[in-house]
Amino acid sequence: MLSLLLSGEKLIWNLLDEQDSSLPEFFEILSEFVEEGLIKIEGDKAYLTEKGREFAEGLKYYEVRCRKCDGTGYGIIKDIENDYISITKNRPLPLPEYDQGYISPEGVLRRVSFMVERGDLYGKIFVAGDDDLFSIAASLTGLPEKISVVEIDERLVDYINKVADRYGLNVEAEIHDLQKDIGKYRRKYNTFVTDPVETLPGITLFLSRCVSSLKGKGSSGYFGLTTLEASISKWYEIQKLIHDMGFVITDIRRKFNVYPNDGKNFFSFQNKLPIVKKLGFISSDYSWYKSSLYRIEAVKTPEPLIKGDEMLGGMLYHDEESWATPEEDNS
Repeated sequence: MLSLLLSGEKLIWNLLDEQDSSLPEFFEILSEFVEEGLIKIEGDKAYLTEKGREFAEGLKYYEVRCRKCDGTGYGIIKDIENDYISITKNRPLPLPEYDQGYISPEGVLRRVSFMVERGDLYGKIFVAGDDDLFSIAASLTGLPEKISVVEIDERLVDYINKVADRYGLNVEAEIHDLQKDIGKYRRKYNTFVTDPVETLPGITLFLSRCVSSLKGKGSSGYFGLTTLEASISKWYEIQKLIHDMGFVITDIRRKFNVYPNDGKNFFSFQNKLPIVKKLGFISSDYSWYKSSLYRIEAVKTPEPLIKGDEMLGGMLYHDEESWATPEEDNS
């Protein structure tokens, strides 16, 4: 954070984006820097004080990520780009009650490219929650044998099914609450894709449902995970449960998924986010919410940690690190 500020004032959201602490940890560090007189904040911008410049002497910031591919290392399959982007323009808007938010169209297309490279777009794919319309992008390639989407939002289910009919895609979406057992989807799929909630009970539930869908050894799974709402200590617990379910982590692609601040995404209700309330201002156009892309692969028969119905209530979406999740409306 200090090295970044050596080049001049920066948006608070820029500082947040360039570090890997959770939101509560980031806010604590930022507050300490201000109290120690190293940083001064005016509006939504921060800059180094004279004391801060002396303290940061010898530091230097380098921009090292590839701008052409947004630092992912992957291009976009041009054959599907125009159709997919056109389809996303009329998607249902995110709802705060489901903690919804979608990845940029370019990010979804790069995820498709990554899965093509790994050979995971063939066979049958299980998608748990599809705000991103990943199922549509993947099916446009013509590679998957079948894609099944389970989604709690009826609007998204209707939209995905209508698009699939219009384009002749092998995608089928159905309304389903992951707190309920997945039943008919068990042990039928080669790959799963999800972007789970990041409470420990919630992500254990999401991954358990996805793991339940897989056929067996050699099956793979993809999911996004932030450091903003999942501290490194929580990553440790998540990685343990991944291993306990019979998987090895083959890839973690940092900042692969960008949630665009495009005026339509979850930023439209960011006044409900604890981090915004703590800072006292919103982000007007900076896309600061990003996640890493995990790929995992089963080294033995997958074993979900949760079987049967599991009603989590408020624990599904909220814990002490959920500072970018809309607070519940108790009015």
